Amino acid sequence: MFGYEGDIVNNIGVLARYGSLLDIPAHTTPISLHEGSTPLIPMPRLAEELGGGFELFVKFEGMNPTGSFKDRGMTVAISEAAGRGAKAVICASTGNTAASAAAYAARAGMRAIVIIPEGKVAAGKLAGAVAYGAEVLQIDGSFDDALSLVVEISQKQPIALVNSLNPYRLEGQKTSAFEICEDLEGAPDWLCLPVGNAGNITAYWMGFRQYHSLKGTGLPRILGVQAAGSAPLVLGHPVDHPDTVATAIRIGRPARGEQAIQAAEESKGQIIAVTDDEILTMQRRLAASGVWVEPAPA
Repeated sequence: MFGYEGDIVNNIGVLARYGSLLDIPAHTTPISLHEGSTPLIPMPRLAEELGGGFELFVKFEGMNPTGSFKDRGMTVAISEAAGRGAKAVICASTGNTAASAAAYAARAGMRAIVIIPEGKVAAGKLAGAVAYGAEVLQIDGSFDDALSLVVEISQKQPIALVNSLNPYRLEGQKTSAFEICEDLEGAPDWLCLPVGNAGNITAYWMGFRQYHSLKGTGLPRILGVQAAGSAPLVLGHPVDHPDTVATAIRIGRPARGEQAIQAAEESKGQIIAVTDDEILTMQRRLAASGVWVEPAPA
C-alpha cells in the first residue's frame, strides 16, 4: 500500500509553519503560496563518485512555487510590505527574484517592478515575471547597477524594496536551515551552496545558529561557492564585469558580502571559486542521478 510518510500538515507555508521563530513585525499579513517543506533528496551514487564515505543530500528548492528558494524570503517580505499598506514592490534581479517577487505581489494584489541588466537574464526566467504581471525594465549595466537603482528608487518613492537587503527576506530564507535540521535530526557536517548576492548563505547561517540555540542541533561548516568569473569574495575585491554561465550568481558586488564571509569564518568553513566547466560538469552529474538544476546550484 502506498502512503505519505511525512507530516502533510507541514506543507502550509513558511509563515504558518515557522512564524513564531521569525523576527517580524506584528503588522505582517500572511501572503503565501504554500512555499517551503521541500525535500532532502539522497544522492548515494554521486557520493560514491566523489569518493564515498559520507551521505550526500540535495535540498531541492526547485519545488517551491516559482522554482527557487527566493519564495521563502519573498513570502515574508511581501507579507510585511502588505501589512504596512505598501501598494508596490521593486527589485533588481538576475531572474529568480523577478519571478518570485512578481508571483507574491500578484497574490497580494500589489504592483511589481523588476529592473534587470539588459541581455544578461535568461528569457525563461523572465517569462514567469511577465506572466504574473510585473513591469520589467532593462538597463544598460550589471545586476549591481540595477540593485543600486532600485535602492535609490525605494528611498525616494513609496515602493517596498524586496531584494535580500530587506531583512525580512532573510527571515524567510533561514527556514530552510530549520527544515534540514528537522529532517536530519541535527545539522549536517557541511552545507554547500552557491553565493551570488550572498543573502542565502547569510540566512542559512542565521537559521542554523538559531535552531542550535533552541534545540541543540549542532552547527555545520559552510562551503560557499562562487563562479570563477564572478568571485568577489574569493578575490577580495569587487568584480566590475562579472561573467559566468551561472547567471543567477553573476554578481560582482554582493550586498551581503561581509555577512557571507562572517558565516564562512564563524562556521570554520570557506568560500571557494569553481570554473564554468566544473559547474556544467556537475550539472550533468546531478542530472544523471535524476536531479536537474540550473548552473548556479551545480
